[in-house]
Amino acid sequence: MTDKPRDYCGIFGIQNHPDAALLTYYGLHSLQHRGQESAGITTSYFDEEEERWIMPTHRDFGLVLNVFDDQNIFKEELKGRAAIGHNRYSTSGASKNPANIQPFRVHYRKGNIAIGHNGNLANAKQLRDRFREEGVLFQSTSDTELILHLISHSQKDTQLEQVLEALEQVEGAYSLVMLTDDKLIAVRDPNGFRPLALGKVDGSYCVASETCAFDIIDAEYIRDVEPGEVLVMDQESDADSEPESYFLEPEHGTDTSQCIFEYVYFSRPDSKIFGENVDKVRRNLGKYLAKEHPIDEMLTKETKHKPIVISVPDSSNTAALGYVHENQKLGRECKFEIGLIRNHYVGRTFISPGQKQREQKVRTKFNTVQGVIEGRSVIIVDDSIVRGTTSRYLVDMIRKSNPAEVHFLVSSPPIISPCYYGMDFPTPEELMANRYDRNIDDMAEEIGVDSLCYLSPDGLVNAVKEANVSPKGYCTACFTEDYPVPVNFGVEKEANEII
Repeated sequence: MTDKPRDYCGIFGIQNHPDAALLTYYGLHSLQHRGQESAGITTSYFDEEEERWIMPTHRDFGLVLNVFDDQNIFKEELKGRAAIGHNRYSTSGASKNPANIQPFRVHYRKGNIAIGHNGNLANAKQLRDRFREEGVLFQSTSDTELILHLISHSQKDTQLEQVLEALEQVEGAYSLVMLTDDKLIAVRDPNGFRPLALGKVDGSYCVASETCAFDIIDAEYIRDVEPGEVLVMDQESDADSEPESYFLEPEHGTDTSQCIFEYVYFSRPDSKIFGENVDKVRRNLGKYLAKEHPIDEMLTKETKHKPIVISVPDSSNTAALGYVHENQKLGRECKFEIGLIRNHYVGRTFISPGQKQREQKVRTKFNTVQGVIEGRSVIIVDDSIVRGTTSRYLVDMIRKSNPAEVHFLVSSPPIISPCYYGMDFPTPEELMANRYDRNIDDMAEEIGVDSLCYLSPDGLVNAVKEANVSPKGYCTACFTEDYPVPVNFGVEKEANEII
């Protein structure tokens, strides 16, 4: 019952390291925010006695700490010097199917291959229909499985050639880690929708959705995997040899379109994605929010105290700091305060079937600091509003602490359309901006604030581009309905799960 969009997963891979599975475990732990329903790790090693390659996999529902709670898993089960790992979210119905837990692993005529995927294939329905006509049996409802079928059906001579041919047939968003018997392959789609970074630790290459997964294992960030790049690392790969690199052609002639929502909400502030620190970009979002909506233009009541700016923790913290800093720089009185406290020990086991239960869930996650809020003009900064339910409950809680007035600022534009490139959004009808036909005053009344202000689409793009000098472009489809890659809108999530 979250009121935020969800990213579908985090991925990690490492080649040629004696503790490959253990380092993958730590990497997944740092990427836990990208998927909290299930986790899995696959390794690869050559069994001298059996004279064949073995690819053990351990995966289950739950958080990383729960799935890998027995240290013997790393000593006895997940052997080998290469590993890939995956954290997962899913659509509600498909989340109950254990066959959808990644990494997926298969054995076919060219050997073993395992895959972990972050994204969503835009042409999944066409591919699935084609395979059904050919009599192919499916083990899951995930579009990730389609990539494995494309590889196994290829008539190319080598496994790498088969992988490259398969990737030429898929469209949409895909950052991938693939493990063959002797290779780690990392892929980012030509549009570069989802992030993927290359690092090295103890002379071994590793890849991850975000660089925070490198920090926990003391790995060095080298660079991003480029849009359209296929990196191949074999067992001989080390820090002295560059991985092999191949490039895929852009789809439909479109330009790079990196997901701008990664900066707004998904990624951890201590990560570097798309070539720039997330914290720096979020502070810049707050700066542009102050330019478009200066604090003194919102206030309507005289109080004996300075107006305070509070964030909805934790993803909005740095945007709120950027907003305060820019206002202070321009001589406008305000200060940042901790007015909302977040309980970090709330699990995902709360059942919230009705309004009262949903409200209680918000109260288990947040609480107000009355002494900070009482009698003050309060400006709440949040990164986004989806349905508006959580925002309304938060404002109700803050009102009970007797502020002089309450204003709500959003460091992104109104969300008006679903994402088809790897984020889980409500239907268009559930989005608050659509329910009120984007009427800001009506939306402000819905969540119970004196005023509601959003960062404009241009302000969002300009803020990101000012903070990140990379010339690459960004996808803003959820704010603008401008989809850079054509999507089959007849796809139903239950029948064709996004991963």
